[in-house]
Amino acid sequence: MKAWISSVGAPTALTCAAFTLVTAVFFISIGQPAIKTIADMMVFAVGDSYSLSETLVKTIPIMMCALATAIPGRLGLISVGAEGQLHVGAIFGTAVMLVLPESFGLLGLCLVLVAAAIGGTLFGFIPGVLRVRLGINETITTLVMNYIGVLFVSALVYGPWRDPANQGWPATKSFPEDLILPFFFGTRVHAGLVIAIGIAVLLHLQFHRGTWSRQIKVLSGNRKVGETFGLNYAFTALLLMCLGGAVAGLAGIFEASAIQGRLQPGLSAGFGLTGFLVAWLSRHEPLMIVPVSFLVAGLISAGDALQLFAKIPAASSTILQGLLFATALAVPGLIKRYRGRYGN
Repeated sequence: MKAWISSVGAPTALTCAAFTLVTAVFFISIGQPAIKTIADMMVFAVGDSYSLSETLVKTIPIMMCALATAIPGRLGLISVGAEGQLHVGAIFGTAVMLVLPESFGLLGLCLVLVAAAIGGTLFGFIPGVLRVRLGINETITTLVMNYIGVLFVSALVYGPWRDPANQGWPATKSFPEDLILPFFFGTRVHAGLVIAIGIAVLLHLQFHRGTWSRQIKVLSGNRKVGETFGLNYAFTALLLMCLGGAVAGLAGIFEASAIQGRLQPGLSAGFGLTGFLVAWLSRHEPLMIVPVSFLVAGLISAGDALQLFAKIPAASSTILQGLLFATALAVPGLIKRYRGRYGN
């Protein structure tokens, strides 16, 4: 217990304290009362059932995109393609919706989810193959493919998939109720939250127990040593890229069906990039991604509300996210440096 407090508890507590301090300084610098504004942020994020539900709604895609980044990240691969994978997953899931009969029940919902996962897998497979076969950096390819995914959605909803009943608005027809995940307690929070947490738990078990977890650890530490002992780096890298894509693809269909109600532009509010930052902030630990995603989603929700009610610029939310990431990276580094210098 003492070791846990020293290695995890103390850095976390100091990070929270430092973030609160820099947040107060930021609000003072823009002419806002620091204590009141921080209190308002907490209220707008989790202060009532509506605020909490809206924070949870944003938590789901952020968590899924963070997990999509963390999966290949366990092998040392730097994938920033969750945004594109999210959009392609939404495309594949919507395609199945468009060809299914109006009422297809639970089987139809399963087909939509599987199609979305396949779409995301495809967008993870392509940069994975380029990485293991041609040595092309996965960071560059996934970044470029993000634009392809986003623009592909626009091409479809402005073109062949546009529903004439939308009176010119670029969007497909609405998802029928049978093909939408169930909602909780009359809110917009849907069963995707349970799926996301379940995936995080499964990934934690896979990455910390069993032979496969040890193989990934060896390959991530030294590829040549792993291959000397017969481990297949290419297969493992390709598999992890595909699994990450599948998770992001599910996030896309969650947003398109449950939140937007249809496929349309503006499907993601930068969830892929936010998820990437959350994954790195959580050090690619699946269980740590869950609370960090909730925290970041709360910052976004509070920022939206502060803009509306306190007339604080919308950019403040983005600035606060940047301050959180900078603080979370700086504080543990300073602690490590202090301990190394003074032997504590």
